[in-house]
Amino acid sequence: MDKLLLQMLKGTVVSLEVFFLTLLFSLPLGLGIALGRMSKNPFIKIPVQFLLLVVRGTPLILQLIFVYFAPYYLFKLSYDRFTAVIVAFSINYACYFAEIYRGGIESIPHGQYEASKVLGFTKRQTFFRIILPQVIKRILPASGNEVITLVKDTALAQVIGVAELFRVAQTAASKEFSTMPIFIAGIFYFVMNWAVSAVFIRLEKKLNYYK
Repeated sequence: MDKLLLQMLKGTVVSLEVFFLTLLFSLPLGLGIALGRMSKNPFIKIPVQFLLLVVRGTPLILQLIFVYFAPYYLFKLSYDRFTAVIVAFSINYACYFAEIYRGGIESIPHGQYEASKVLGFTKRQTFFRIILPQVIKRILPASGNEVITLVKDTALAQVIGVAELFRVAQTAASKEFSTMPIFIAGIFYFVMNWAVSAVFIRLEKKLNYYK
């Protein structure tokens, strides 16, 4: 049992690496995609809309396979599985975060932009000092749902051979002819999601001064 738990802890570390690196890249990338989606320039807006359509219209598991195998078949280039997972996850979640950002930004009354202009704020200052803090408050619940989904989606990394938590559990279950490793993995995922939920609840309380 101790050996099994040690193996699953190692798998959990891999899952957490996928989780944190995906958030690190997808959150800022999502904001850029959201701004591109709202751009009035059709040469920016149309390609971004197409990207969103493709990413949101196809399964993440298919995107993982494409990102890992396509460079080799198209350009004879290859890279490690973990990098492929991070690239696929980051692009996928950036597109979903982009739509969440867009909804939050468009929910801000236009009068706030006009008031900021009267007060002498530049467009950059208006966005980062006035609009963005309110957007963060409004999108926290939806973002929390996406982040919780990300914790569970890390299990898809096994599709291209990354030894994350669920793959380790499946391997152990096959060797021992027991479902106990799968059950233990479920507890690990529950604990991770409980921690994520606690963080978002705390963030919502801290941002309550934005009414």
